[in-house]
Amino acid sequence: MIISGNEPDDRLQIRNLIDAYAHCADRRDAKGQMSLFTKDTHFVVFMDARSDKPSMELNRREDLASVFDELNKYEVTTHFIGQSTVVLEGERATGETYCIAHHVSESEGKRTLFIASIRYYDVFAKVDGKWLFAERKLIVDWTDTHAMGV
Repeated sequence: MIISGNEPDDRLQIRNLIDAYAHCADRRDAKGQMSLFTKDTHFVVFMDARSDKPSMELNRREDLASVFDELNKYEVTTHFIGQSTVVLEGERATGETYCIAHHVSESEGKRTLFIASIRYYDVFAKVDGKWLFAERKLIVDWTDTHAMGV
C-alpha cells in the first residue's frame, strides 16, 4: 500500500473535523459546528436506521443552526466518538464514524438519560486547504431512555 505525502495529514485533519463536530455539540457552539460544513452541505437525519425515509433533510449550512440549537433542551450531552473509516480520493473523501451520544435532561427535579447509538456517513471536501463536511448522514441505530440516580 502506497501512502501519498499528504495522506497522513489529510487523515489527521479529517479526524480532527469529526472530533470538532462532537466537541461543538457538547459545548453548545452551534456557530462553530456550522463552520465545519460547506455552504451547500447536505445534512440528513434518519432517526430509524431501518427506514429509507429521512426524518430531516437540509441543504444549506445556515439551515443547520436550528438543528444544532435543539441540543439546548438538554442539561448536558456527551458525544463519544468511536471507530471511523475514511477513504481519501484527492480533494474529497468518504467515511463512516460510530458515536454513542448521551443526553441528560431534567424535569420536575428528576434527571433522565437518553442514549443514542449513531453512525455518521460522511462526504468530506477540501476547501481552501481545509477539510469540511460536504454531506453528513446521521443514522440512529438504537436508543435507550432511563431515569438517572442523583
